[in-house]
Amino acid sequence: MRRTVIAGNWKMHMTCAEAQAYTEAFRPLVADLPRDRQVLVAPPFTAIATVAAALQGTGVCIAAQNVHWEDKGAYTGMISAPMLLEHGVTHAIVGHSEPRKYYSETDEQINLRARSAQEHGLIPILCVGESLDQREARETERVIHRQVEQGLEGIDPLRLIVAYEPIWAIGTGKTCASIEANRICGLIRGWVGNPDVVVQYGGSVNEASIDELMAQSDIDGVLVGGASLNPKGFARIANYQVPVAAAA
Repeated sequence: MRRTVIAGNWKMHMTCAEAQAYTEAFRPLVADLPRDRQVLVAPPFTAIATVAAALQGTGVCIAAQNVHWEDKGAYTGMISAPMLLEHGVTHAIVGHSEPRKYYSETDEQINLRARSAQEHGLIPILCVGESLDQREARETERVIHRQVEQGLEGIDPLRLIVAYEPIWAIGTGKTCASIEANRICGLIRGWVGNPDVVVQYGGSVNEASIDELMAQSDIDGVLVGGASLNPKGFARIANYQVPVAAAA
């Protein structure tokens, strides 16, 4: 049975002091989470050690916002899997639309990152998604299929999370309709070829949309951006409640 994974990507936000204050407010709000779900937070690299120590014993896991494919070397500004493991990191986001856009990350590089993560025992969260132009040109399925196919070459589908993040819905306040998000997540699961792979949705997820999203059959969790920066709001997302009618 697929486990629900709720992940918060803080992006380039929070100093160590701010992260410490966040975790102090967040801990009691997720103390009684149902056992069917897992919560992750992905702080900036500088705050990982602070957050890991503050959340120790809570069951909340730590994710990295990226990982390099080499263990060490002349890669200024990069972070390797062994460096992350030293601080208790369990997951690594790869292929997010922002590194793809701002740093020209390719599917080949993203695949190398995912491979390195798995080789060191980290679970990669592979982000895939189309731009607004691609959706309007009816290229959504072609683009995402390519990203899945190339990004997961040589990857163990049993140790993987895929996050569908339509680029046009990230940070825009627009959320892909839950039925459409569910359809794409189902297609992704088929393309991965593993019925048990966890497929998340991401793209302006918030307190108002979480319950409906989690009522969908093929959405196994969410990758949250801006809404994860508020401990109370993110705790509400982690403590989502599927409507009774949907659950039945």
